[in-house]
Amino acid sequence: MEIIKGDFIIIGSGLAGLSLALKLKNLGEVIVLTKKRVFDNATSLAQGGIACVLEEDNHFDLHRRDTEIAGDGLCDPEIVDLVIKKGPERIKDLLEWGVNFDRDPENPKRFHLTLEGGHSRKRVLHVGDYTGRAIENALIQRAVESPTISLLENHLAFELILEKGCSSDTCRVAGVYVIDLIKSQIKLFLAPVVAICTGGAGKAYLYTSNPDTATGDGIALAYEAGCRIANMEFIQFHPTCLYHPKAKNFLISEALRGEGGVLLNAEGKPFMHKYDPVRLELAPRDIVTRAIDMELKQSGAECVYLDITSLPSDYVKRRFPHIYETCLKYGIDITSQPIPVVPAAHYLCGGILTNCWGQTDIPNLFAVGECACTGLHGANRLASNSLLEAVVFSHQAYLRIKEDLALYKEWSIRLPTLKEPIIMDIKEEKVFISHNWDIIRKIMWDLVGIVRTTKMLEFALKRISLIRREIEENWNSVYLDLDVMELKFLSLVAELIVKSALQRRESRGTHYLLDYPKKDYNYQRYTILQKNF
Repeated sequence: MEIIKGDFIIIGSGLAGLSLALKLKNLGEVIVLTKKRVFDNATSLAQGGIACVLEEDNHFDLHRRDTEIAGDGLCDPEIVDLVIKKGPERIKDLLEWGVNFDRDPENPKRFHLTLEGGHSRKRVLHVGDYTGRAIENALIQRAVESPTISLLENHLAFELILEKGCSSDTCRVAGVYVIDLIKSQIKLFLAPVVAICTGGAGKAYLYTSNPDTATGDGIALAYEAGCRIANMEFIQFHPTCLYHPKAKNFLISEALRGEGGVLLNAEGKPFMHKYDPVRLELAPRDIVTRAIDMELKQSGAECVYLDITSLPSDYVKRRFPHIYETCLKYGIDITSQPIPVVPAAHYLCGGILTNCWGQTDIPNLFAVGECACTGLHGANRLASNSLLEAVVFSHQAYLRIKEDLALYKEWSIRLPTLKEPIIMDIKEEKVFISHNWDIIRKIMWDLVGIVRTTKMLEFALKRISLIRREIEENWNSVYLDLDVMELKFLSLVAELIVKSALQRRESRGTHYLLDYPKKDYNYQRYTILQKNF
């Protein structure tokens, strides 16, 4: 088994992983592992932008208030304050790395800021309607140019390695077992610091805006190693994904509603006034999503519509070029006809519990980005706060790692007895894998979706737990097959989502439980799950 050593291992190549790598590149050798291509991640798909207070009349207090309102009372105030106040400096980092945010055409010295749901002011920086792709391209270019950063594609991390620390109850991370999917072999990567930046778990649901890579790998790795996992019940469903038989996971940015887009039901009539008469289409995502869900159930229609035809055609084409061109490819001219849309699983507000430095329960193991639960989002994420969280917490992790660098340099790895993983071939049984994959996603969509009941959740847990036992009994080895390994991760994360949802006996944010339709203001901020050893 090949052993590769480095100073820092980062699992994931989105904004969280690459910005941390660029911060650490002057401190030692950085190895970035990604299970597909380097740009196959949620960052690349982000359209709207990154929320940050820059204008004189757009105070920190307003951004803080908007974040906490969207989070429905469960945001950690100290974390909210930290992220919002650190935002401007992190925007400077992105500018230095080559991200060219759009400028105001009337005043090129100022950025062009847009409005999104839940925001009381225009504060979202963007690059057209493909902000994530622009950020990802800039960061990849800078990472490739660095001699101390290694980007290893098609490398799937499947188990963390822990070393016994200073006391019997303390384990430090020492590295990770990895499958090289191209060479079909197992590798062992060792380093005194490991950071999980693997994104979310939207693929646990039948309909999602997430990339195919979003199978919850990092959360599963951390849980199996003993980390606490928090608030997995808070799955944010984006209100508007393109509804078309040939379109896969294509998001219709919230910025369209920020620019004046109106939601229409199957009869062509506006409906948001019935659900949020003040904020209308700019209500937080959980409210808009439930409104659409209610309209679909009442009418029996397959979709609703987002109408932006009131805006000048030239402006729409210039402001939303990617959305315009993509919809046109499917025969929809958004300048003259409404866009058919439906909700889809979009963002995981919970994840691996971390502190303000991105540290997990395991020493030297960090988690940054959507896979982490920092306390920023509470029960529902404010639009465009995700990219902000990723870049702020990658810097926080960098500061803590830099502070402890001397300790890492002096540390000699005392490895446990390394196992040679049992590798199996599953080609003849692939039908069982695809079958279970489809069942889990259908169960999650039907029973653990936008609106839930205790009965639905209990039934979902029984079904998913049965599939998990089947996987453990029949496919408990390591397979040089991405689908098999992702199914193992996905089934565990789906089970964690359901267990967390059953813990929270109240309706709050993205977790709407018909049995308990009101908030319980005495309920804890976090639902916690941790593996028993």
